[in-house]
Amino acid sequence: MLMTDIIAAKRDGGELTREQIEFFVRGVTDGSIPDYQSAALLMAIVWRGMNRRETLDLTLAMMNSGDTLDLSSISGVKADKHSTGGVGDKTSLALLPMVAAQGVRMAKMSGRGLGHTGGTLDKLESFPGFSSALTHEQFLNQVERVGFAIAGQTADLDPADKKLYALRDVTGTVQSIPLIVSSIMSKKLAAGADVIVLDVKTGSGAFMKTEADALTLAREMVEIGRLAGRKTVACITDMDQPLGNAVGNALEVKEALALLKGEYHGDLEELCLTLGSCILTGAGAAKDEAEARAKLERGIADGSALEKFAEFIEAQGGDRRAVYDESLLPAAPVRYEARAESSGFVRHIDAQGVGLVSMHLGGGRETAESGIDLAVGVELHKKRGDAVAAGESVATIHARDEAGAESAARLLLAAYDIGAEPPEAAPFVKAIVRED
Repeated sequence: MLMTDIIAAKRDGGELTREQIEFFVRGVTDGSIPDYQSAALLMAIVWRGMNRRETLDLTLAMMNSGDTLDLSSISGVKADKHSTGGVGDKTSLALLPMVAAQGVRMAKMSGRGLGHTGGTLDKLESFPGFSSALTHEQFLNQVERVGFAIAGQTADLDPADKKLYALRDVTGTVQSIPLIVSSIMSKKLAAGADVIVLDVKTGSGAFMKTEADALTLAREMVEIGRLAGRKTVACITDMDQPLGNAVGNALEVKEALALLKGEYHGDLEELCLTLGSCILTGAGAAKDEAEARAKLERGIADGSALEKFAEFIEAQGGDRRAVYDESLLPAAPVRYEARAESSGFVRHIDAQGVGLVSMHLGGGRETAESGIDLAVGVELHKKRGDAVAAGESVATIHARDEAGAESAARLLLAAYDIGAEPPEAAPFVKAIVRED
């Protein structure tokens, strides 16, 4: 089998066979296919697309390119959650203990942040002593004993995706539904969960800018999950502004804790209740959405979700006291108010722009090797639709020094669009895509 024939077949609009796709993925994984030939096929896929059978074959070949997690030793139904990414997305920090407190086990592999997006592992390292470096046995034992674990993805899990994603990133071939689907679903399937819930973001701060594109992606991922034998649900949610009010590692941890303590009510809570309801009903732990939401809300009210989170932090070497006492978490020495220059209503907030402000302060990585400052970031006081008066603070900048704070405030105000009329109200949860 020749790689040039496979490239030509897709270039001319042909349908690739399972054998051709598996040959390609093997060659990518073992390095026998050079990057320039892989890039050529990726570009042909961008232009010509793939049908669902091809996408499934590519997903399964990538899933089987390395190790897969066997969760059969863990009792009960195992669930996993994935987000397509966004600014201020600290959902896993609150969602996993909420679900685990209701008896559904969550086995999650997470990554670190790069650029203006934050990583779950970075946020968790706000807790002194916390470690995401779990052995396979430790990971399984913790999910069984505590109810959930969050660990770094091992090098042997889906190695084909690591190589292909890096290549797509530098060859202009990221924007392809079959390639996005296979990248996300191959990792989720390799992680071994019975139930997979996907949070597909849409809007100016998301990868999928339009609701139509997000719906297409969601439907494809749900169908690929079904064909692979996993119960899969996708929620399409708003990312036309940052999620919640905090952007920055320790600040996002504090907001997630506020939710678990019953002190926060907003879009982050709605997202956790929506995703959590999909998980509980999918796992058979609730008969319908109303029962699921009631259980999740009870877990917050009685403190069981917060205690589950403290148990998790302690199990992975962190200081559980910080769950109940946020003074033990990192805090920046300078707080600076970004004040509105005009009166009106917040019509739009550039989510990516806010993420870049946090990165400018030191809260994000420019390269994979960059260090980050866990304490810095932005705390939004005004979000879309809120009234604001000239001179009123729209956000607090948490910084290391005054000069950095002043510069960040200017950048943040540029991310705000304040107009005379309030924007049209839009639902936060746009749609839920199920197998039926």
